[in-house]
Amino acid sequence: MKRILLLGGVTEALAIARTLGPQHVYSLAGVGRVPTDLTCEVRVGGYGGAEGLARYIRDEGIDLLLDATHPYAAQISQNAALAAAASNIPCWALRRPAWVAQPDDDWREVACWSELVQALKPFKRPLFTLGREPLEHVHEIPEQQFWTLRALDTYPGNERCEVIGARGPFLIDEERALFERRRIDVLISKNSGSSATEPKLEVARERGVPVLILKRPTLAQVDREFLTTSDVLEALAQERYLL
Repeated sequence: MKRILLLGGVTEALAIARTLGPQHVYSLAGVGRVPTDLTCEVRVGGYGGAEGLARYIRDEGIDLLLDATHPYAAQISQNAALAAAASNIPCWALRRPAWVAQPDDDWREVACWSELVQALKPFKRPLFTLGREPLEHVHEIPEQQFWTLRALDTYPGNERCEVIGARGPFLIDEERALFERRRIDVLISKNSGSSATEPKLEVARERGVPVLILKRPTLAQVDREFLTTSDVLEALAQERYLL
């Protein structure tokens, strides 16, 4: 019986995991919530790089590695591709299509933190939706700026920074209220992509607020790429991984 190791990280991964039987493994880094209602095995934690992942694949008799991690988890995707190749098994990946700017959007792509800092100079009230990364820079906030950071969990801020611990999905009226209450004049976001429109981007468009988009990293090449959950499930069924 074939075994799948599913590396999770996006909402679609959980949808795939719900179709997997007890012989398969759903693997999570442990940052977000861990589901307790799945039929498949759930593993939480890292592997120790590509070599550790390859060792796990061989020890557990994994037949297919399915990468459904976040589009910005480039190192994990690289480790997955290397581990699968070293173990002589196929590596598939669910790769979300990027969001595309609409005619009324003002999106400005930045490649790294230093570019982002330069692009932020004209603004005073940025809203960061990058996760924990900005926390490393709260001591560098310019005097004329006040940062609002949204992350999965609450962390200490300072006199020029507030950290909001909140987990999506967020309603558009909630986002409107946040922009209004914090007087947001620029939004900083990853281009995470998904089938749904992100409410924060809709609100930025409504208010004419510029969006600084962190450029997507280049991800490792894999044996097969898919854009949607349904495409993945169809391929798994065709290749008789789901029995």
